[in-house]
Amino acid sequence: MSASSSDGPAATVEVVLVKAGRTKISYPAELLADDGVRISVRAAWAGEGVRDFGFVRFEPGDVFTEHYWRDRWYSVKEVRAAGGALKGHYCDITRPAELSGGRLVVEDLDLDLWVSADGTDVRRLDEDEFAQSGLSGRDPGAAAAAVAALDELDALARGAGLGTLLG
Repeated sequence: MSASSSDGPAATVEVVLVKAGRTKISYPAELLADDGVRISVRAAWAGEGVRDFGFVRFEPGDVFTEHYWRDRWYSVKEVRAAGGALKGHYCDITRPAELSGGRLVVEDLDLDLWVSADGTDVRRLDEDEFAQSGLSGRDPGAAAAAVAALDELDALARGAGLGTLLG
């Protein structure tokens, strides 16, 4: 089902990223689609100022088209510069997304994956934070699902490409 139509304004949701039981960040996003399994939204860079990772910079004007799943342990965010050039895809390993009452809530599980626009730079991120989080001891099932999700995205990025998820 399409989230918006040409008859009226696009719906807006609040994306809420939770980490360790606290809201890490929240921001408004345009709801693009919700087919009952995958939710897609578009939002401007919500961070303060520039975030330079060394291999990519997120900055004011960047546009994120974000895809969340109710049945998968990750989200995939297409990152474009203000001029439209694709920077790459930032993938968060999360618990499955929940959309209710105009709030799209996801719990960040520390693991991330970056894939450059040309697909040649695939980086697993924050594995040290994940190990230190204690999730393996508190919730071994969630920890195993998180690691499996990272492995799945990594293999997909190095193989057929993340576009196979987003088409």
